[in-house]
Amino acid sequence: MPANRNQPLDRLGRELRELRVSVTDRCNFRCGYCMPRDVFHEGHRFMPREEILSFEEIARVVRVAVERLSVSKIRLTGGEPLLRRDLPELVRMLAPIDGLRDLTLTTNGHLLGEHARALADAGLGRVTVSLDALDEPTFATMNGGAASSAQRVLDGIAVAEAAGFRPIKINCVVIRGVNEHAVEALAQRFRGTGHIVRFIEYMDVGTLNRWDAAQVVSADEIRVRVASVAPLEPLPASHAGEVAERFRYRDASGEIGIIASVTRPFCGGCSRARLSADGRLLTCLFASSGFDLRTLMRAGTSDVELASALAGLWEQRADRYSEQRAELREGTPRRRLEMYQIGG
Repeated sequence: MPANRNQPLDRLGRELRELRVSVTDRCNFRCGYCMPRDVFHEGHRFMPREEILSFEEIARVVRVAVERLSVSKIRLTGGEPLLRRDLPELVRMLAPIDGLRDLTLTTNGHLLGEHARALADAGLGRVTVSLDALDEPTFATMNGGAASSAQRVLDGIAVAEAAGFRPIKINCVVIRGVNEHAVEALAQRFRGTGHIVRFIEYMDVGTLNRWDAAQVVSADEIRVRVASVAPLEPLPASHAGEVAERFRYRDASGEIGIIASVTRPFCGGCSRARLSADGRLLTCLFASSGFDLRTLMRAGTSDVELASALAGLWEQRADRYSEQRAELREGTPRRRLEMYQIGG
């Protein structure tokens, strides 16, 4: 049974508990698994401002989802969310919503040092930082040669910690032949700091990253690599629907997570919906389209009608792409929205 009688269940009995909100399709990195530079070059045209949801529209969707459908977790994403001007103002609008228990942000960390204090003061609860390597050559390869550095991201993490964000989660997408050697270094760097590194199997999100199954470093191999730094033991999930397999170091020096969405899919417990920057609601990371909430809201729909639309979309959901990956990829190719459009 759902935790609340207003909380919708999809066709596989999964609750809607989390909404990921993309606030922009723009990013200052060109990571190959998301926005490869040969596609997203200087001439690439991003969404015009009028197509992107305003802060007021985002806040309205969030408030309806939380207050009327019992969603309890909101994650702000992008693109790179810190490129959205005045983002702390949006946080300030969302933080007081009754029933919202977890308000968090995922960022590449390049601008984190400039904004961490303002985000904390506005009411942001947690921060997740993407960091795919510590050595600068590999870092540059992973982010497509963007004008940044691993040290700048580390400095941003330090500022965020000083602002009160603790623990901070650090996400690393592991790609064979590119950065698998970075696993041990990241594990060692954050062991004993209280922060949690989460290693992510390379996924076939979108169609532009030229995903190849041979580039997937499996969760089992990742675990062996981390265990070479210090022995591990498994931990239970901290909440229903948690995507990361949790482990702690036996010497009590910290915790890591491994997200095995390719080799051990977890569709059965997925409780996430996603709101794109232009207002489309998507019920799967691998969706090919979404429902246009922006037009609905701008046409004057009421909160009751908006809540009914959200619930109805979720109740129709039967997505389980990761469990069906092999058969779907062998069939007729299908269009999938890109990572930068829906925030991962």
